Formats: sequence, C-alpha cells, structure tokens
Amino acid sequence: MIMAPIIKTESLVKDFGKIRAVDHLNLEVEERTIFGFLGPNGAGKTTTINILCTLLSPTSGRAFVNGYDCVKEPHKVRSSIGIVFQDMTLDKDLTAFENLLFHAYLYGLNREKAKARIEELLNFMGLYDRKDEPVKRFSGGMKRRLEVARGLMHYPKVLFLDEPTLGLDPQSRANLWEHIIKLPETQGVTVFMTTHYMDEAEVCQRVAIIDHGRIIVEGSPDELKRMVGGDVVYFRARDNKRAIRILKEKITAQIDEGDGEVFVHGVKGDVCIPEIIRLLGEEVLSVRLQRPTLNDVFLKLTGRGLREGAQEDEFKESIRAYRRRFDRG
Repeated sequence: MIMAPIIKTESLVKDFGKIRAVDHLNLEVEERTIFGFLGPNGAGKTTTINILCTLLSPTSGRAFVNGYDCVKEPHKVRSSIGIVFQDMTLDKDLTAFENLLFHAYLYGLNREKAKARIEELLNFMGLYDRKDEPVKRFSGGMKRRLEVARGLMHYPKVLFLDEPTLGLDPQSRANLWEHIIKLPETQGVTVFMTTHYMDEAEVCQRVAIIDHGRIIVEGSPDELKRMVGGDVVYFRARDNKRAIRILKEKITAQIDEGDGEVFVHGVKGDVCIPEIIRLLGEEVLSVRLQRPTLNDVFLKLTGRGLREGAQEDEFKESIRAYRRRFDRG
C-alpha cells in the first residue's frame, strides 16, 4: 500500500510585490520521517514553512498538511501541527507544568488527559523532576526541550522545528537531538526542520536544499554527498614535491599541495590510502581522510554559506503572523 505524503506542495508560489520568495515549489515529505529543509537566508525556507503552517497564503499553487488544504482547511491543518520557533516563546514566570497545561487548554484537552500527556512528555524529554520549577531557572537546553514537549502536547502529526538548537552549546545540542531523533518512532510524528548545522542535517532521512525559492536538489544525506565527487586524502611526505611527481604517474586524480600537505581529490579513501602507502612507503609522515559533508554539497550547489545572502527578521514576522491568526481563531 502506497502512503500519501504527510506534506505536499504543488507548484507553490509566493510573491511579495515584485519579489518572488517561493517559485513553483514541489515538495513531498513522507510520514514519520525527519526531513531537513536547508537554504541560505532569503532562499524561501521560512516563507514556505509559514504557508505550511497557515501563517501566510500562497500567491498560487497548493499546499497540504496531513491531507488538509492549507488555504481551504486552515483550522484542520493547525490542529495537525506543532511549531517550535527559533527564539523562546515560553512564559518564564510559569512552571514547566503550567506552560504545558496552558497549551493543552488552548487545544481543548481536558484536565485529566492533559495531566497524563504532560507527565508522559516531561518524562520523555527528561524534565519531569523539574516540572514545578519556574522556567526562568532553566538552562537554554532545558527550555528548548520544554518547547519541543509543548509542541507535542496536542498529538500533532507534523512538528515544525525552525533551527531548534540555535544558540545552544554543543552538549545541549547533542542532548536535544537524542530526543528529536526518537520522535517519529515514539510519538508517531513527522519532523520538518531547518538548521544551519550541517551535522544535524545528517540525521535526516531526506534533505531538500532550496535557493532563490526553488528546490535545487533533494535526496538522502548520502545521496547528496556523492554529488561532491568522492573523498579527499591529505598526507605529509618527507618531500612533498617528489611525492606528487610519483603519484601523478600512477594515480588518475586531482593532486594539489597547500599548507605543507598534499591532497588528492575525488577518490575512494579506503582504496587511495593503501595505494599511497604502497607507492611512497616510509616517505609518508602522516595521512588523514576527509569525507564529503552536506556543507560541501551546499557550498557546491549554492556558492555561498547558509548565513550569507539577504538578512530577514523572519522569526519576528512568524510570531506576528501566528498571533494574528490565533487572535482571529
């Protein structure tokens, strides 16, 4: 049986005056997966997410979440999704329990069901022992985990995470991801996330890179990394110039030198390294292998880093749009 995608867009377009932020975007996301949506600032990521979350209406095209039309059935879409924005939106004067209880009431959960769900999620996120403490005493990582718990309170089918680990220290990032990667299996939820940390995107089942409003490539992390063209082997020799001459006679690959190292591009590292050792023997002083990363893919396809390009105050606009929609019911 073929399952319909949990998220789907059909030739989605969003114009802001003469600026086209989203340009005939076609996207499908399978249920109970972690999907990474990557792109530099101004690429159209947040605009696309805002349409999927019913915060913006498209200029043309269609978008569906959990089978519901984002324009025609916005209330059903909203009941199907959870959102964790870039910046914290918790009430710092309330306890962890009170923050979740307030959210539960907004979504119509009765008190008995809400309390059971809160206990479940606080245990899952490792926060149950701190449930009665004001959020203002929490670390950044704890606040983020509580926001994820809040986003899951009403049993959504899709959880949108907009750069969930932004501003967290490495240990807090790792701790949060230990919980996020379990969500599809334990909570039955699809995770749709943006991030500028390429190591985080590695855990996604599928990744789409968007630039100038269009998806320029999509696939699994391994599929995308193969586009770069292989590994790079770095080594130091007693005489780098002599080593390069020997290798160029025996190996068909691009070989360069810089910063005291020789690097061999676009090879299979597990094959190339033994060949270098065989050809050069004791001349080799050190050797290391660098496999392609998603950052390499990103730079190759877009020509710039994730943080370059147009600067948008996207989070504030997302919050304003969310509050306007919520106030209207």
